[in-house]
This record gives sequence, structure tokens and C-alpha cells, in this order.
Amino acid sequence: MNATARHTGASRRRDSSQARPYQKILLGLLTALVQLCGPAAQAQETPPSEYQLKAAFLYNFAKFVEWPPEAFPEATAPFIIGVLGDNPFGGELARTVNNKTINGHPFTVKEGKAVYELKTCHILFISKSEKKQLPEIMNVLGAASVLTVSEVDRFLRSGGMINFVMEGKKVRFEIHDEAAKRAGLRISSKLMNLARRTGREDAK
Repeated sequence: MNATARHTGASRRRDSSQARPYQKILLGLLTALVQLCGPAAQAQETPPSEYQLKAAFLYNFAKFVEWPPEAFPEATAPFIIGVLGDNPFGGELARTVNNKTINGHPFTVKEGKAVYELKTCHILFISKSEKKQLPEIMNVLGAASVLTVSEVDRFLRSGGMINFVMEGKKVRFEIHDEAAKRAGLRISSKLMNLARRTGREDAK
């Protein structure tokens, strides 16, 4: 085998090994979705929709982010996922977190049309319908320990923390770690490694 062939083979092995963590997480999400949807969905073999996947991601973000103790006034206080503006999930998000807990905190979903209603959320999904209000929303949230997530273009540049992006039919995400740190949140390196690298650069 010549040097070029060896180099090509090594590159392919590196690319494959780098892809595995994301594939494992995505497989876990898909497995969770199948379990959530039940036997009927399995029989239909219908691939999960965009917002089923995004709902599963929101649920799993909770496992890879650490909130400060004061974010939970009581040991059994609910873990709140908020949706600000138009709800693109329909009932998928509520179904995804139904009867789920994290560290003893039961999940609950709260919807609102004003950011003031949702300042106590732990994860806040900001709908596309709120794009024009982003500066005001970020100003109201300030340094509150709220993980802000959206799918709005250039969300990270507006001070957001996680932004969903579509690559074909694949759901990917970008992370602005510095924005999360300013809010007292610690994002796991495992989640950081799954984020699109371009997102980190765009956030600067």
C-alpha cells in the first residue's frame, strides 16, 4: 500500500470515529421517540417528524446542562420547558416529556406569548414568530439561568445559547457556550462536541 492510500484510509477512519458520538446520540433519540410513540408508531414505521426530533432534543438537552441550585427552589420543583410565541410542536413536546423526571424534578411544558410569563423556565424555546422581539426578549431574560433555544437565523448572534439548524432532513444544532456561562449554566463537553463547529464561530 502506498503512502497516499494509507493516508486516505487513516482519514476515513478518523472521519468515521468522529461521526460515531453524534450517531449514538441520534440513535438514542430515535429509540426514545419509538418508545414514546408506542407500538402503533412502530408498526407504521413512519420516520419522526422535524418537531418530534426537536422535542426529543429539548428533552435531552436537560441531561447535558447543569443549572445552579437556586434554579430549583424545592427538591421536587418542576423542570419547566417553555415555548414562547407560536407553538410549532403541537402536542409533541408535552408527549415527549410526559411522566419523565430529571434528578427528581418532573417535567412540565408551559406556553406563553410574553417573555415575562416564562422567566422561571429552565429551557425556553423561542419561536420564529418572536424574531422581531429577540432584542427585547434577551434584555428581559438578562442573566437569568434560562437555556434559550430557537431556530431563528443568527440566533446565537442575538445572545441565544442553542440554535437548531437543518442539514437536508437532519436536525443539527449550534451552541454559544459563553452566553450559557454568563447565565450560570454549564453545558457538558459531550453536548459541545456534537454541536456544529460553525455555530461556535458565528457566535463570536
